This record gives sequence, structure tokens and C-alpha cells, in this order.
Amino acid sequence: MWSAISPATSCSTALRVLPDWSCGKANAWDPVLAWARETLGARFALAEGIAFVEQPAQALAAASSAIPRHPWRLGALHSITTLTGSALMAIALARGALSVDAAWSAAHVDEDWNMQFWGRDELALKRRAARFAEMQAAATVLETVR
Repeated sequence: MWSAISPATSCSTALRVLPDWSCGKANAWDPVLAWARETLGARFALAEGIAFVEQPAQALAAASSAIPRHPWRLGALHSITTLTGSALMAIALARGALSVDAAWSAAHVDEDWNMQFWGRDELALKRRAARFAEMQAAATVLETVR
């Protein structure tokens, strides 16, 4: 699933009938944050819940310097950021550290958990499929335009 980034396994034994949401988040995001720290030198401040956390200027500068300047790649990165809700995940994908499928899966941990808990919504799944097609198109631009 992951390419250069490996998922954490600490929560795998906690997965029973219904996967634990926090383990899913950790498995999805910890490797991306570790990649940003190790590759970009960006150490982001973390928080639980919905809370604003001011990020270190150095981390923001490191992430900013990783944003592609080529207009087509920048446009693709923008689309991926919008679709995943994460510029960091988009940068990891653009740098080849994350596959399209892994980025998509990580970005939708909450949605997937809700589907497992409450059930699937066919209309939402159709919308999600269309958004994934857009994600794949943006990833194709990143692969094609170097």
C-alpha cells in the first residue's frame, strides 16, 4: 500500500470487529509525519481533536520549499491537496514517497471508519469515486511532467 513510507503496526493488534479510529489515524498519518521530519526536516506540532496549533516557522518553510514551482505540477499538487485535505500528503505523493492509493486511503480514514460503523451511502460512494478519478488524473500529471 505505501511506497517509500511504511505504515505503523503498533495498532494492528487492536483491530477487532470494528477497527479503532485512533489506530487508523496513527497508521495513516504517523508515516507521513515521519517522512516530512526525515526528508524535509519539518517537525510539525501535533494536537488531538479539533484545535488550532501554531506550527513552527521552520516546519512551514521546509514544507513550502518542497512545493513544486512548475505550473502544471503546482496545479496537480493543488488538486491533490484539496482532495486529501493535506498539503503534506500531496507533497509526499509528488515526491514519490507515497502512492496514490496510500494517500487516498490515509486521507479517508475518518470516512472509512464511519462507513464501517454506520454503513455505506451509495450516493457518497459515487461522489468519492469521481473524486478519486480526479486524484488519479492529478497524479498522472505529476508523473508525466517532471
